[in-house]
Amino acid sequence: MDIAVIDKNFAKTRITEENIFWKNAIEKPFELRGVFYSHEHGCYRRMPKAASEKVCWGIDWMAQATAGGRIRFITDSPYVAIRAVASKFIYTANGSILGRAGFSVYKNKCFCGYVSPYPKDIEESDGEKMYFDGIVYSCENGKWQVEIYLPLYNDILYELHIGLKTGSVLESPKPYRFNEKPVVFYGSSITQGGCASRTGNDYVSLVSRWLDTDYINLGFSGGAKGEKEMAEYIASVPASVYVMDYDANAPTAEWLENTHYPMYETIRKNNPTTPIVFMTYPSIRFDYGRWATTREIIYQNYIKAKNKGDDCVWLIDGETFFGDEDWDCCSGDCCHPNDLGFYRMAKGILPVLKEILK
Repeated sequence: MDIAVIDKNFAKTRITEENIFWKNAIEKPFELRGVFYSHEHGCYRRMPKAASEKVCWGIDWMAQATAGGRIRFITDSPYVAIRAVASKFIYTANGSILGRAGFSVYKNKCFCGYVSPYPKDIEESDGEKMYFDGIVYSCENGKWQVEIYLPLYNDILYELHIGLKTGSVLESPKPYRFNEKPVVFYGSSITQGGCASRTGNDYVSLVSRWLDTDYINLGFSGGAKGEKEMAEYIASVPASVYVMDYDANAPTAEWLENTHYPMYETIRKNNPTTPIVFMTYPSIRFDYGRWATTREIIYQNYIKAKNKGDDCVWLIDGETFFGDEDWDCCSGDCCHPNDLGFYRMAKGILPVLKEILK
């Protein structure tokens, strides 16, 4: 039995509008942020292939995931429809379909709906490609600024089209408050957004939305290991702030010790006055003995940088993120934050980034 037969709130939102026009998401006046479309490879990416290939095959593969990607525009259309062509969805034991492969639609920074593949879309996918669509209705009349958050974990997003009511306004979005350069986040699956229930609920999106700032999400599940090639790429990306949050992926404490400070030095060499934030693992209490060691390594690197006269380096202690009350409710698998965990993380990070960006 399909639960949607009993409860229609679980049914897929079908597009029944006839008075609708479609436009490719890479066309103006849509504004693409956090990712780019590679015409050479026919898909969206968050790192150039020439750069990701230098790191390792895993990073090259995950650079196709669209974590941190956003489509922004202004419209008075009463609805926003989405058509997507993506790679076939692969289930994970600890992640939702919506978080991994769905789209979240925000109106004036307020979540108003989603479009996500349905199990039937996955089952009926054409070979390696999956086609799905859906529609989100606005609750109010008048112009509103739309921000569509792209999937966090899809393998490949080939095509994306946005549908609006025929004759409606379509304009460029308002600029971000802090618009000159993005905040660049580098880290593990936690940075990428695992395991938020939907896009837009990961800590990177939350804190950036509250600050009204642009950002780039370079979170890579299992693959963020502070490699020299990755450090060089990050150092080449213009940023208002660099956030280093990759200790969860270091294979050993020794690995972290051998890569963390060199990565900082590489970034600092190319960006002598840009703020750099060190962060430590948030789920430390689930295995304190292991993560206390890496936490201490990062703390000592922070002290070392400060003692060398760097006044543009900050430390955020991940152990403080979940708090003392019901801290164990902040993760679904004793590692990755859930929505509550990401919310508490964002609340802990917000004051530091707000002070820096001021």
